[in-house]
Amino acid sequence: MARGETEGADPWLADMPPTARQSWSAVAVAAVALIVFGGVVPFAGRPLAELNAFFPALDAIVFVTDLITSVLLFSQFSISRSRSLLILASGYLFTALIVIPHALTFSGAFSPTGLLGAGIQTGSWLFIFWHVGFAAALLAYAVLREEKRAKPISEASTLPAIGWSVASVFGLVCGFTWLATAGVTLLPPIVLDQTTISPLVIYPISFTMLISAACLAVLLVRRRSVLDQWLMVVALVLILELAFSGLLPAVRFSTGFYAGRAFSLVTSSIVLIAVLTETTWLYARLIHSNAMLRRERDNKLMNLEALAAAISHEVKQPLSSIELNLGSVLSFIDREPVDVEEARSALNDLISDSRRISEVLDNVRALFGKTGRVQEPIDVNEAVLGGLRILRGELRDHGVTVRVELASELPPVMGNRVQLQEVVLNLFHNAVEAMDAVRGDFRVLKAKTEYRDRKAVIIEVEDSGPGISPERAGSIFDAFVTTKPQGMGMGLALCRMIIERHEGHFSVWPAHPHGSIFRIILPQTNLPH
Repeated sequence: MARGETEGADPWLADMPPTARQSWSAVAVAAVALIVFGGVVPFAGRPLAELNAFFPALDAIVFVTDLITSVLLFSQFSISRSRSLLILASGYLFTALIVIPHALTFSGAFSPTGLLGAGIQTGSWLFIFWHVGFAAALLAYAVLREEKRAKPISEASTLPAIGWSVASVFGLVCGFTWLATAGVTLLPPIVLDQTTISPLVIYPISFTMLISAACLAVLLVRRRSVLDQWLMVVALVLILELAFSGLLPAVRFSTGFYAGRAFSLVTSSIVLIAVLTETTWLYARLIHSNAMLRRERDNKLMNLEALAAAISHEVKQPLSSIELNLGSVLSFIDREPVDVEEARSALNDLISDSRRISEVLDNVRALFGKTGRVQEPIDVNEAVLGGLRILRGELRDHGVTVRVELASELPPVMGNRVQLQEVVLNLFHNAVEAMDAVRGDFRVLKAKTEYRDRKAVIIEVEDSGPGISPERAGSIFDAFVTTKPQGMGMGLALCRMIIERHEGHFSVWPAHPHGSIFRIILPQTNLPH
């Protein structure tokens, strides 16, 4: 079954429209059957040896295949409650049961005349009853096929319907068995002797072929499912089987006679093979769908975890700044005299930090949401200087020397001002933490902007820390990957997400003699015209 071609259809052969692969498979089986039939026809009347043991063995195979097919169809009926499926399942059960007396009564197999009081006519009449009953079930299925939606069986349980069907089929098989044994005198003889078939056999055989042809025609003109398509092949092979069994050979145990019995094996196996094959594909699709659902669930959980980590990570910085400024305000108030100007400056920073928290929350929502992104001209130099102003207290406390190289006449870029500001702040903050591992007089933070070839705006943040090993450089931008003992691994992942949404590129390079350089490239396509 071609993946995706039957999406949205009911997951069963009786309801799914056939795919191109299934249609070509059915055509191929039908073509092979016709070719074999045409090749055997010239030799159909050639007598062969009597292989009486061949027929009980063939009947045993038919019993197993048709019984399994009927069980599968009954199980589908219990789900769909379609009368057509119930009749089709009963037809396969009828075939499975009637081959039992057919095998036991076949002359020369278990006794010279067969068991159960059989005579020379018994096996042939049971063969006719077998095929008439099966062909009638096929035609009933084809006629009632469209009633599935209109007149479903309404009982709460389908077990009574299945039980009555099984009982009816069993009673019908017993009745036909009695008629072909004890009541055989009520039937016209269709076998003249051990090897000769009566011309009268043409009438029941032709009648059965007519029923099969009617089934084939009904299925051909109506909307077809995968099961309908394979039943058309069954009807065709059944017609060819009956032609071998009663029309072409004039004697029993001829080439055509054996070919007809071989075709009966094909008739009983087609639907079973189709059901098992397509069920295997359906199970494979189910496993794939479950894997996709689990992956989607894991992705949603990962997004929730990333969202929580992003909020925690982004809010920590302004909260730390608020805490620092509050401490500064208290120290300024405790002075004698009170340093009002410094306290006022610290309080203004508190107001700015509280606004930053609101902007950060909006920023995180924009990152993980589906709302439109606000685009505005951004002065990259101002974003760098603004980040340094916000972190000036942290830079001072950690003894970091700042060196700034800003390009003159740098054009603005289009994007989200808050998001780009957060990227710069993250890089500055990471640089400060990285340099805690080196001596104070070697802690140098370099911030640089550049307008390269009038095609792209570049931001570089360089620290003099221990640097990042080449083995870890390729993974530091992944979510939940961190080089810090207490880090969450979300900062650089969020930075990369923001830069990529601005159609830019984010990378890291080793600095000399030590440290790291984080480089942001915003292309010309992102510049205002």
